[in-house]
Order: sequence, then C-alpha cells, then structure tokens
Amino acid sequence: MNNKKKICQSVLPATIAACMIAMSSGSMAADSDPIKVGVMLPFSGVYAGLGESTRNGLKQALKEKGNTIAGRAVEFIEMDTEAKPARAPEITSSLVDNQKADFVIGPVHSGVAMGMIKTIKGKDSIMIIPNAGANAATGAFCQPNVFRTSFSSWQTAFPMGKEAYDMGYKKIVTMSWNYGFGKESLEAFNESFSKAGGEVIKEMLVPFPKTEFQSYLTEIASIKPDAVFVFFAGGGAVKFVKDYDAMGLKGKIPLLGSGFLTEGTTTAQGPAAEGVMTTLHYADALDIPKNKSFRQDYETLYGKPADLFAVQGYDAGQLIVDAVTATNGNTADKAALIQQMGKLEIDSPRGAFHFSKAHNPIQTIYLRKVVDGQNTVVKTSYAGLEDPARGCKL
Repeated sequence: MNNKKKICQSVLPATIAACMIAMSSGSMAADSDPIKVGVMLPFSGVYAGLGESTRNGLKQALKEKGNTIAGRAVEFIEMDTEAKPARAPEITSSLVDNQKADFVIGPVHSGVAMGMIKTIKGKDSIMIIPNAGANAATGAFCQPNVFRTSFSSWQTAFPMGKEAYDMGYKKIVTMSWNYGFGKESLEAFNESFSKAGGEVIKEMLVPFPKTEFQSYLTEIASIKPDAVFVFFAGGGAVKFVKDYDAMGLKGKIPLLGSGFLTEGTTTAQGPAAEGVMTTLHYADALDIPKNKSFRQDYETLYGKPADLFAVQGYDAGQLIVDAVTATNGNTADKAALIQQMGKLEIDSPRGAFHFSKAHNPIQTIYLRKVVDGQNTVVKTSYAGLEDPARGCKL
C-alpha cells in the first residue's frame, strides 16, 4: 500500500475527493513512466550468438511499435549472463529489486533459467523465457509470473518417436550428451516411440562436452539398428553429423534428431547433413506470411538472416506488446497483466500459438528434412502440441 492510500484511509470525508485526485495523479505519473524491460542473455562466451539473435528479435518486435506501448516508452536494461548459472540470482535480484523491471527476458541456458526462476518467485516482475527448454521451468517449478515463448525439451523430441515408427523403424539406438536437456530429449523420444510399438535397444550418453564420437559410432555400426536418434547442438552437432557420414553410416542407418541437430549448423555440416530428419517448432522456409515479413524485416534491420532464436525473442517482444496494450498501459496491476498474457494468441513466424495453464506454448511441431543445406518442412508432425507440465500446480 502506498503512502497516499494510507493517508486517504485516515482523513475525514470532506477531504476524500482531494485524496482521490492525489491518488489518481500518482497513478497517472506511474503509467507515464517507461516500461522497464530487463534483458538477461549471454552476450559473451559460447552462447553469445544466440543471445544476440534473441535480443535482435526482441527489439524488432518493439521497434515495430515505435518503442512505445499504449503511449509509454520502453526502456531496456541489458545484463550479460555469460551463460553462467552462478550469476543468475545476483543479476535477477538487481533487475527485480533494484531496477524494478516490469519484465525480465531470459535466458538461453537452462541452468541460468532455474536460478532466475527461484529468485523471481513471489516478485512483481514477470519473467519471459525466450529459449531455455528445461522441462521443469514450466513443469515442477512453474509460477504465475513465468512464461515461456520457446519450447520444452519434451516438445521438440516427443513427436519424432511416432514419426520414426511410422517410417518403419522398429529398433533404434539413442544418443546424447549426458546432461539434463539431452537426457530429457531421449526420454521424450522413447516415450512416444515405445508407445507406438518401437524399442530403444541402446541408449548412449556421452560426457559433456566431449565430441570424440568414433567409439560410439563403431558400436552403432556393430549393433545395426533401424535408425539412430540423437540430441546434439552447436559445435557438437556439427562434429557428430560429419563423423556419422565419415564413418560410412549415413547411407546405411538413417539419422534422426531433435531439431537442434541441424538448427543453425547445416552450413558447417555441409553435404553430411543432407537427408537428416528432425522435429522442431520452426523452419526458416515456413510458408507463412508472418514468417516471410519477419525474415525480410530482420535482414533489413540487422544485415543477416533470422534464426530460431530471433523468432523466440521476437515473440517475447510481441507478448509484452500485446499484454500491455490489452491492459491499456497498466503494468502496475501484475495480476491483471498475467491474466491477459495467459489469454493471448501470439501471431508468430512459427505459426500462431497460445499458452497452456503452465504458461508454455501450445504450438505446432514440424517434421523437417535437410535439402540443399536448408531445413525444409516435410509436414506438420503435431499441431497444437501441449507439454504435459508434469509437477506443475498452477
């Protein structure tokens, strides 16, 4: 309760009108203040490129509105997480408690996300996750003031299980780095694949961030499964796909993956990536008017093509714009703002999506195939896929 309201409760009736005017003017002053958007992304280190793309997309969405929403300017406060989980509580506290940010956007890294979520619990600021896919963020650790505009690890891998079975593959080897996101991806694939009637005959977990895959690939060659499903990303994905081809497995045992296997990596993978099939909630060449206009505008603004991370940042920006517009610029009433956010449908370059009760996107997942170095859409694998949000009490 602010001081003006306390005074108004203690004065005589004759002065109530004057008090109400004072309270109104205070509210108007607050509503004319800038909307504070804290940005917690990696701008240095191995994930710096992902942080830059996410920030670019976020700012593009707000530039489309002249960097004002409902007559209020937008102020950005940027903090470099360096993708270090240990920094998350300190930076989050600074943005929430000291800077009084209305929204906190971030992060890329799932470990950082969990530190942010624990720190922002019960606070007025609203956290929007534009990338980190740990299931728990909108599962066991779900909170009213936490939304995600990206994905859960479950969503990106679960559809491929049934797709693999439908392609005729009955016995599969799975493989990933031995860390949270990788293991969650393999579990989601196995959940769907075994339900369809398939069998994972071997699960291989590689110490992170090891990229020496030869011994694992030799074992796969000896097992002779119908196909292989993996989760790798970034430089590890580049190395794995090239090694898989170099070992002579590409033409013998089909390679499948969660979409990050070939997301942003096909140029470096070269011909080795041709024909690799993955599932993900986006593809560069999606034939959607919103995607075409978004990509054109992004390249004009930043001089390079957009990627998935830019899309997710853009949608975080769209979520802010649409929610604040729906509340006529009122960011003080966080409960009303959260309620509006939960109702929204986001007109995304990936295709329209809305939020589950756990505040994770209910979205389309596409089956993709690398053709001429580009992830092309084979078909819609799953329309309106909702993460099960296991453990969420919202």
